[in-house]
Amino acid sequence: DICRVCRSEGTPEKPLYHPCVCTGSIKFIHQECLVQWLKHSRKEYCELCKHRFAFTPIYSPDMPSRLPIQDIFAGLVTSIGTAIRYWFHYTLVAFAWLGVVPLTACRIYKCLFTGSVSSLLTLPLDILSTENLLADCLQGCFVVTCTLCAFISLVWLREQIVHGGAPQWLEQNQQQPLNGVGQQNEAQAVVNGGVENAVLDQPANPAAENVVVGENPEIQEEQVDEEEEDNEDEEDAVVEDAADANNGAQDDMNWNALEWDRAAEELTWERMLGLDGSLVFLEHVFWVVSLNTLFILVFAFCPYHIGHFSIVGLGFEEYVQASHFEGLITTIVGYVLLAVTLIVCHGLAALVKFQRSRRLLGVCYIVVKVSLLVVVEIGVFPLICGWWLDICSLEMFDATLKDRELSFQSAPGTTMFLHWLVGMVYVFYFASFILLLREVLRPGVLWFLRNLNDPDFNPVQEMIHLPIYRHLRRFILSVIVFGSIVLLMLWLPIRIIKYLLPNFLPYNVMLYSDAPVSELSLELLLLQVVLPALLEQGHTRQWLKGLVRAWTVTAGYLLDLHSYLLGDQEENENNANQQPNNQHARNNNAIPVVGEGLHAAHQAILQQGGPVGFQPYRRPLKFPLRIFLLIVFMCITLLIASLICLTLPVFAGRWLMSFWTGTAKIHELYTAACGLYVCWLTIRAVTVLVAWMPQGRRVIFQKVKEWSLMIMKTLIVAILLAGVVPLLLGLLFELVIVAPLRVPLDQTPLFYPWQDWALGVLHAKIIAAITLMGPQWWLKTVIEQVYANGIRNIDLHFIIRKLAAPVISVLLLSLCVPYIIASGVVPLLGVTAEMQNLVQRRIYPFLLMVVVLMGILSFQVRQFKRLYEHIKNDKYLVGQRLVNYERKSGKQGTSTTPPQSSQE
Repeated sequence: DICRVCRSEGTPEKPLYHPCVCTGSIKFIHQECLVQWLKHSRKEYCELCKHRFAFTPIYSPDMPSRLPIQDIFAGLVTSIGTAIRYWFHYTLVAFAWLGVVPLTACRIYKCLFTGSVSSLLTLPLDILSTENLLADCLQGCFVVTCTLCAFISLVWLREQIVHGGAPQWLEQNQQQPLNGVGQQNEAQAVVNGGVENAVLDQPANPAAENVVVGENPEIQEEQVDEEEEDNEDEEDAVVEDAADANNGAQDDMNWNALEWDRAAEELTWERMLGLDGSLVFLEHVFWVVSLNTLFILVFAFCPYHIGHFSIVGLGFEEYVQASHFEGLITTIVGYVLLAVTLIVCHGLAALVKFQRSRRLLGVCYIVVKVSLLVVVEIGVFPLICGWWLDICSLEMFDATLKDRELSFQSAPGTTMFLHWLVGMVYVFYFASFILLLREVLRPGVLWFLRNLNDPDFNPVQEMIHLPIYRHLRRFILSVIVFGSIVLLMLWLPIRIIKYLLPNFLPYNVMLYSDAPVSELSLELLLLQVVLPALLEQGHTRQWLKGLVRAWTVTAGYLLDLHSYLLGDQEENENNANQQPNNQHARNNNAIPVVGEGLHAAHQAILQQGGPVGFQPYRRPLKFPLRIFLLIVFMCITLLIASLICLTLPVFAGRWLMSFWTGTAKIHELYTAACGLYVCWLTIRAVTVLVAWMPQGRRVIFQKVKEWSLMIMKTLIVAILLAGVVPLLLGLLFELVIVAPLRVPLDQTPLFYPWQDWALGVLHAKIIAAITLMGPQWWLKTVIEQVYANGIRNIDLHFIIRKLAAPVISVLLLSLCVPYIIASGVVPLLGVTAEMQNLVQRRIYPFLLMVVVLMGILSFQVRQFKRLYEHIKNDKYLVGQRLVNYERKSGKQGTSTTPPQSSQE
C-alpha cells in the first residue's frame, strides 16, 4: 500500500489512511499529504468520489470534562470584543461610503450650481449640515453613480480609440521625419500591405442609430465614392501614421506594466472598500470625493454654464424654461457648443502645426461627439418614436393632444419616461424582427440594414470614425422610416377600424373599474399565467418565422422574385457546371453593375471578390417594377396583420370576460391579454395536431390519451398547489398580519377569498424562491425534484405525498389549532366575552411571536454550543486525526465525530 500523493509506504510515524470511497492504487494517503493537498485545492471533499473528508479532534490529556466558568466567560468577552471591533469598523465603512461620499457629492453639486460666491464660502458648513440628510444622500448616490459611469466610459472610450484606431482626420497632418532608408522601406511596406484593406477594415454598413435602419442606394454610392477618393491620399497618410503610432507605442512603454500589475494584485475590492479591517479605504474615500468634484466641474458645471450663457445671449431662455427640462437642455446645448469650439480650435492648431495640442483637442472632440451621439441614439430617438406612437394612437383611446399636454404639465418627468420606454420597446422589437428576417431571406437582400449579429459590428467605432453629417443624415432617415411604419401599422388601421366597426373603439384604459372582480385577481392572472405564456419566445418565434417564410415564398412566386428573396442554391450549383458562354450572365448575377444600387456589389468591387454574406440571384425582367410591387404587397400585408392584431384578441377577450364580469367594463389590458392567451392556446393546439397528422390515426389517439391524462394530473396539481395552498396561505397571512393591524377589536373582520388567494399566490412564489435559494432541506429537495420532472413527466403520487399533503397539513394546523384554542378551550375557563374576543383576535399573532421566540432561542443555543466548542478548541486542541472511511453497514472506525465536518 502506497500514498496516492507521494507514492510512499506507511510508517509508524506517518501511517496510511483510506478516508474516502476510492479504491485501488489511490485508496491510501498520508494525513500530511492530504492536508497539504486540501490547502492547495481549497476543497473539503475528494474530487473523484465527492466524499467529504472527516477529521476527529485530539485534545490535551489535562482537558476537564466541562470547561470552567472563567474560561467560558473569558471566551465570551473576547468574542464580544471582537464583534464590537468589527461592528465599529463596518459602521465606519458604511458611514464613509454611504454617507460621506454621496453627501459630499450632493452638497458640492448644489454649491456649484447655486451660482453665488457665498455658497462657496459656506461649503464646509453646508457639508456638515444635518438638513435633508436622507434626500441629499439619495441624490448624492445618483451623482456618484453618474460620475463613476462617466469615468468608466472615458476609460473604455480610450481603449476603443487605442485598439480601433483614431479617425484619419486626427492623424493625417502629423508629419514625422523618417530617418534612414530602412524606415522608408518599412513605411512603404506598410503602405503596400495595408492600404488596399484600409477601407475593408471599416464597417461595411455603418449607421448612427441604435436601430436596424440603413441608407438608400444613393447614400451608399456616396460612401463608396468618398472611400475611393480618400484611397488616393492614403499612402502618404499611412507613412505618417506609422511614425506617429511608433511614438505612441513608445509612450505606452513608458508605463511600467509590472508595477501596475502588482498594484492591481494588491488592491482588491475588500481592501479598497475597507472590508479587510484596515483603514486604507479612507484614502480611497478622499480620492473618490476628489474625482466626483472634478467630474462634476468638468462634465456638468462647465457645459451647463456655457449653454446657459449662450441661451441667455440668444434670447431663448423662456422657451427652455417652458420645456420643464431646463438643466438637461442647457447642458446639451453647452456640449454642442463645446464640440463646435473644439473642432474649430483643432483646425487652428493644425494650421499652426501644434501637433500635441491638435491631438488633444481632437480627442476631446471625439469624447464630446460620442457622448452626444449616445444621447441621441438612446435618448432622443426612442423618445421621438414613443411620442409619435402616442400621437398616432390617440383615437384608439379616445384622447386628444390637449389631454397629453395636461398630463405633461402635471408630471413632465413621468410622461417623458413612459414615452421613452414605449419607444425603446418599439425599437427593440423592430430590431428583433429584422434579425428574424435575416434568418429567412437570402443573404444580401437586406444590405441596406445593419447586421447586429455581425461580430465585426461596433457602433462605437462608427461614432468615432464617421463624420457628424453622416450620423445626422441617418438619423433623419431613421425617423422617416420608423414614422412611416407607425403610420402604416397604427394610424391607418385605427382609421379603418373606426370606419368599419364604429362601436369597437375606443379601448377602455381607465384606472378605475366597476367590475365585481378584484383588480388584484386580474393582475395576478395577467402576471402569473398570461404573460409567461406570451413572452415564451420558443414557439412564438417559430410561428412568426414560418409565417414570414410562407409570405416570402408566396410573394416570390407571384412576382417571380423567389431567387431574389430566398436564393436558389441548386440553380447556382447547376450554373457552375454550365458552359463558358454563360459566364457573362453569371458574373452579372454575382456582381451587378453599380447602377443597380446594391451595396453588396460595391463591396465586391472594392474587395475584388465576392462580398461576405452575399448570395447571387437571378435578375428577372422589369426588376424595379417587381420590387415596387413587392413593397406594395408588403405594406398591404402589414396593414392586414395590424388590423387583425388590433381587433381579434380584444374581441375574443371581451367575449370571454363577459361571462365573468357581465356588462361591466374592465381595463382593456386584461381583455387583450386574455384574448391573446386564447389565440396562443388555439395556435399551439393546431400546430400540435398538424405535427401529429403524418403519424396516423392510432398514434394520434394515443397522443390524445397521453395528453389528456397529463392535463388531468396537471389540473389536480394546480388545484392543490395553485389553489388550496395559496388560499390557506393568504388566509393565514390575513389572520396573522392584516386583520390585527387594520381591524379594531370592536369590529368584525371581513375576508375576501379572491383577494386572499391572490396574496397567497404572491407569498407562495416568494416562499418557493427563498426556499430554492436557501440551504438544503426536505422542502427544497422536493421542489427541485418537481421542477426536474416537469409537466410531461409529472408524478402525481409523489407531489401529493411529498409536497401537497405536508404543506396543506401544516397550514391547516396553523389555522385550526389557534381557532380551537380560542373558541373551544378558552370559553371553558369562564372568561368574559371581551376577553374571549381579545383571545380570538390576538391568538394568531401571539402564537407567531411564540414560534419566532422559540426559533431565536434555538438559534442562540446553537450559537452558544459553537462558542463552547471554539473556546475548547482554542485552549485544549492539540491536533486532528484523519478518519478512515467505512460503509454505513459496518462499524464506525472512530467513536468521535468531528465537529467541523459531517460523516456520510
